[in-house]
Amino acid sequence: MSSDKPKDYCGIFGIYNHPEASLMTYYGLHALQHRGQESAGIVSSVYDESRKMNIMPMHKDFGLVLNVYDDKKILTDKLRGDHAIGHNRYSTSGSSRNPANIQPFRVHYRKGNLGLGHNGNLTNARSLRERFINEGVLFQSTSDSELILHLISHSKETSQIDQIMDALNQIEGAYCLVIQTDDALIAVRDPNGFRPLCLGRLGDAWIAASETCALDIIGADYVRDVEPGEVVIINQNTRADGQPESRNLKRQQGTNTAACVFEFIYFSRPDSRIFGENVDKVRRKIGKFLAREHPVEKVVSKNTGMKPIVISVPDSSNTAALGYASESQKLGYDCKYEIGLIRNHYVGRTFISPGQESRQMKVRTKFNPVKGVLEGRAVLIVDDSIVRGTTSRMLIEMIRKCDPAEIHFLVSSPPIIEPCFYGMDFPSPEELIANRYDRDINKIAAALGVDSLHYLSPEGLLSAVREANPSNQHYCNACFTGNYPVKVETQSSKEANELV
Repeated sequence: MSSDKPKDYCGIFGIYNHPEASLMTYYGLHALQHRGQESAGIVSSVYDESRKMNIMPMHKDFGLVLNVYDDKKILTDKLRGDHAIGHNRYSTSGSSRNPANIQPFRVHYRKGNLGLGHNGNLTNARSLRERFINEGVLFQSTSDSELILHLISHSKETSQIDQIMDALNQIEGAYCLVIQTDDALIAVRDPNGFRPLCLGRLGDAWIAASETCALDIIGADYVRDVEPGEVVIINQNTRADGQPESRNLKRQQGTNTAACVFEFIYFSRPDSRIFGENVDKVRRKIGKFLAREHPVEKVVSKNTGMKPIVISVPDSSNTAALGYASESQKLGYDCKYEIGLIRNHYVGRTFISPGQESRQMKVRTKFNPVKGVLEGRAVLIVDDSIVRGTTSRMLIEMIRKCDPAEIHFLVSSPPIIEPCFYGMDFPSPEELIANRYDRDINKIAAALGVDSLHYLSPEGLLSAVREANPSNQHYCNACFTGNYPVKVETQSSKEANELV
């Protein structure tokens, strides 16, 4: 069921100078659980008195944060130290079976210990990997994130920070990083700024996180976003009121900033602030533009004598649906926002009996329609995106059984027509429902079983985002347009070398 929605690869969190660093990281990862549900890991840093050396204790495993750290002693006794980094991971199906791919990665080399957590995708991973293989380098994982560690360890620079900068100047693509050394936390955002990364403060502690919701859960204050191409170095010189040291990476010639617009549409939590703006505000604006492009009176065809109702597919499209209903009412169209689908938030593993259709049962365990709300009404379903369309079709079948007068499907993003190479896991182009039906909206509507289907246009989407967030930054919408802002070296997945 979950494969019918786009996936982001990871959530990252780092904290420096806090007596309960691993516990704060645990809570931060819990808030970022939506960015990756496959595995979780934390690496802390502490000076071991008995061994008279710096060490980086680590604990990571497959599963949700709550499951991986079900024993509190892991955080209090094992993961000691006043700075730590954490990582939630989502991956493609092949690499999900390889425990070596679980992050953060931890290594020891000539300059000490290193821990690394990575969100994103390197577009020049293939050539870097081939180079290292030819040099006889051994790989522990199939993740492109490991390449960064090899680049650091092979650098000819003298200081550790310069080695890290040398490595970062050799990688391309979309990446946000938290790097932990024995005496520093380093936060990095790629020069095009594809993924979000923010800085926060909690007393004397500094924090870097994928989204501000990870700051909120521990009571930290949002300071600012890490800028595109910025390398923020947090160490003992920034323990009190001093600002962290900041260095800059060069952007590829001919490219611009390219914040992933899907972060606003779907990935980020609505209570987070990313790319300089609140996600909730942007999603409401997207819903309003959807209402302007596809007014209720032009969507609904039957007069049932009752107000048409607008419902969301919870939870990611709730805010856009509210924006659609609110704007429709302001424009004079009589409609009502209703809760027509109930989501079960406690879905665990589903056991499918012989003869049952697995995917259909997964949908039923997650969603249930409210018949009394839907029966006899014109129903406008607002969802944030359609990838393969299988879950959407099953949801519509369930709603049909509640005897609505008609069903219309409105999508607060354009049709997805191309894969993403910057840190999202979209299926191959031929698996996308828009391409399976030749990008014909009527054919897609028929396949889904709805009376009509309406997408927000690419122009409407960008206009909505820019109106809500009037900054000078540019956005990546390659999955809707095929216009890739940074050259892609290979059209393989993040873990291209996985042996399955």
